[in-house]
Amino acid sequence: MLPPLADLSRARILVTNDDGINAPGLALLTRLAESLSDDVWVVAPETEQSGTGHSLSLHDPLRFREIEPRRFAVAGTPTDCVLLAVHKLIEGRRPDLVLSGVNRGANLGDDITYSGTVAAAMEGTLLGVRSIALSQIFRYPEPPPFETAEAHGPDLVRRLCAQSWPRNVLVNVNFPNCPPEAVSGLKVTRQGRRKIGEGITERTDPRGRPYVWIGPQRSGERHGDDSDLGVIGRGMISVTPLCVDLTHRATLGRLAEVLDDPAPEAPPGAKP
Repeated sequence: MLPPLADLSRARILVTNDDGINAPGLALLTRLAESLSDDVWVVAPETEQSGTGHSLSLHDPLRFREIEPRRFAVAGTPTDCVLLAVHKLIEGRRPDLVLSGVNRGANLGDDITYSGTVAAAMEGTLLGVRSIALSQIFRYPEPPPFETAEAHGPDLVRRLCAQSWPRNVLVNVNFPNCPPEAVSGLKVTRQGRRKIGEGITERTDPRGRPYVWIGPQRSGERHGDDSDLGVIGRGMISVTPLCVDLTHRATLGRLAEVLDDPAPEAPPGAKP
């Protein structure tokens, strides 16, 4: 288990995102982190990396630049940023906490498998660091109400860090699309079901060549009260613990019963 971080004023915090080094949500999250600790490092992608998931840059050189002390831009994915921060850029001891976001838009249901925001927190978790992903929901073309995440984020991070949780778990937070005073509560939720990518638009470029564009249309479940989608729909903050171990235990047991080969018999005279 990861022990509680009861005194965040002594914590080293790594801030990252998938919207890029100049994103308003990153500036917000940096302010949030600096309200908790004086030891804050920012390592974020040079450009937007939404939808990159948990991907590493393996076939190209990974370039980075130092913008100012403890602030770096990386020409890579959010996963690259966390890996590089922990193993290369942060001097001395490792971070105690990774905060990823605040994402411009939701990371709910099956969206999380594509999310660079969640992937950065996943990478932190795999590296043994307590990690939280934070996203602000909005409805285009209205601007995101980042003031909601800014108002409710600091206390929520403190409360989460005061708890212990398993080393293979990260926490995914979504703030509802409403003003701070309209938030109706907070609920710990399960991951819902919603699939992006079904709305594919076919077009032709100026040279007559066809191309397709993956649209934002989503299909979804009829949201139960206990899912992240259902809770957000009621104007509440959703807090979802996610596990990086993808093994489905029940199916593992059932398949083992029918597929596992029996242990070979020991030859005569062999020692146990």
